[in-house]
Amino acid sequence: MSTAEIMTVVLVAAEWFGGCFEQARLFMSEHGYVQHPLSKSRFNRRLHAIPEWVWRMLSCALSEAYKQMNPSQEYIVDSIPVPVCDNIRISRSHLYRGESYRGKIASKHRYFYGLRIHLVVTATGQPVEFELAPGSVADITAFKSLDLDLPPESIVYADKAYTDYLWEDLLKEAPEIDLVTLRKSNAKRVMDGCIAYICQHTRKRIETTFSQIAARFARFIRAVTPRCFELKCFLFVWSYAI
Repeated sequence: MSTAEIMTVVLVAAEWFGGCFEQARLFMSEHGYVQHPLSKSRFNRRLHAIPEWVWRMLSCALSEAYKQMNPSQEYIVDSIPVPVCDNIRISRSHLYRGESYRGKIASKHRYFYGLRIHLVVTATGQPVEFELAPGSVADITAFKSLDLDLPPESIVYADKAYTDYLWEDLLKEAPEIDLVTLRKSNAKRVMDGCIAYICQHTRKRIETTFSQIAARFARFIRAVTPRCFELKCFLFVWSYAI
């Protein structure tokens, strides 16, 4: 099997088999999509031998295509939790350990243990950048670690968790990106009502994107190593993008 065939199999797994590589491998082999299938163990070794830059090249190619297809230059940023296990099983988790992975879902008033996918999408919902971070990392902290390789004069809509006046000013000066965040009731900078409405209305699209990505998750994302878990998170995002 070529590297391209292996990448195709795991993307099919993320799209239709809940991230189960073995089910996708068997399906592709039995239906003749792969001429020379590998054994399960050999397939896994070949998969993990694929360099990280190959996956980055795939994501960069898709990102550039979606940026060119976004003439409005409007983007949305938000995060979605990806639990590693139920809260009751935290003490038995072998993938990740430590309080840094315990995050809170404010909208549901509950905690989870795992990672967060921090995602930047176009106004029509296509992913252009994303970052994986431990569950306890604040949204604004993860946002600052993104490359934000967006066209000049782009507008990024965000919720209240991304409020940072200094960062807003820096983005306007250097990369010429306008970060529009919803304001808290005690905010020092008041937002105009029309802009607040546009921000709220535009941000609804990323909630739809997250729902469509989460629909690809299995009930439990099975992985033996942290790298495998993170690879599956990556595949769920980019199978949706493709």
